[in-house]
Amino acid sequence: MNVPARRERRKQPIRRSVTSALELYLGDLDGHDVNDLYHVVLNEVEPAILNVVMQHVDGNQSQAATMLGISRGTLRKKLKQYKLEP
Repeated sequence: MNVPARRERRKQPIRRSVTSALELYLGDLDGHDVNDLYHVVLNEVEPAILNVVMQHVDGNQSQAATMLGISRGTLRKKLKQYKLEP
């Protein structure tokens, strides 16, 4: 299997999980309106990503920032925003 195909396969479970979660969420609305869904999703997903990555790198912010593709300053700001500071 070539590398691009392997990368795509790794992405699909995340996409499927997000799709399933959103379908359940929207189904549970039972006809009620939803506003600002984009921000609702980001506020749920972003702290989860940060938390998992920080655990994966044993709290090393430099490694986490590199893994996430953001600066250490941005990482620290987001950790503080979501109260995930060590």
